[in-house]
Amino acid sequence: MIGWHVPEYEPGLPWWPLLVVLAALVIINVINNRVAPQSHYLLWAFAGSVVLIAIGLLDGNSWTDMGLGWSFLLPGLIWAGASIGLIAAFYVIGSAFRKTRQAFKDESIGSLSGGRLAFQALVEVPFGTVMLEEIAFRAVLFSMLARRFGVVWALVISSVLFGLWHVLPSIGTHERNPALGSVVGGGIRGNILTVAGSVLTTTVAGVIFALMRIVSGSVIAPMGFHWATNGLGYGFSWVILRTGRRRRPS
Repeated sequence: MIGWHVPEYEPGLPWWPLLVVLAALVIINVINNRVAPQSHYLLWAFAGSVVLIAIGLLDGNSWTDMGLGWSFLLPGLIWAGASIGLIAAFYVIGSAFRKTRQAFKDESIGSLSGGRLAFQALVEVPFGTVMLEEIAFRAVLFSMLARRFGVVWALVISSVLFGLWHVLPSIGTHERNPALGSVVGGGIRGNILTVAGSVLTTTVAGVIFALMRIVSGSVIAPMGFHWATNGLGYGFSWVILRTGRRRRPS
């Protein structure tokens, strides 16, 4: 089902509100990844989402412009549900084969208890990571960019910035993921390749998310895809690691 809504191009709008949003994103990113304790992550994500929506509204964006309008909720939910099913099928197939199964092994996930995993996948990811990032990049930033530069540039710029958003959280991930570490190696070189790969893949993901937001008219669509990628990924990684440990001889 297609909703299809994009903000109208309004040449001549001032640029400084974009600088305010970018400054807010940098501050939120640093706080979430380097300053605030993990226990405060949901608080900062919620506060950041509220601040960004407020900036978007003050800039003149409507709720519908930002993909948050009620009239596009149904197509957003349909696209979200379809994407969750697609990602789940992809993970089932990937985890069924030994070579591709290695990519799911993240030791930081395997060490979690079942309760902690459920909280992370069902609370922290959807109401922290997904909500904040989709409101930031596909709702507020996309709408502000589209009104100033048009839809194409909004898609490109918001996607590249979404990729750069993942620089800090991607540092050191090759040390926790054996499959990734075997590809990029260790040390500084491994870190550089890991960060570069993360920026590239999340930029591409940003393009897909933005297209879903455009076609459906709602940020609910990319939220579903985004949650499935992260939340289901954590679940499959945890099950694979725990199953592998049980099968090891004592």
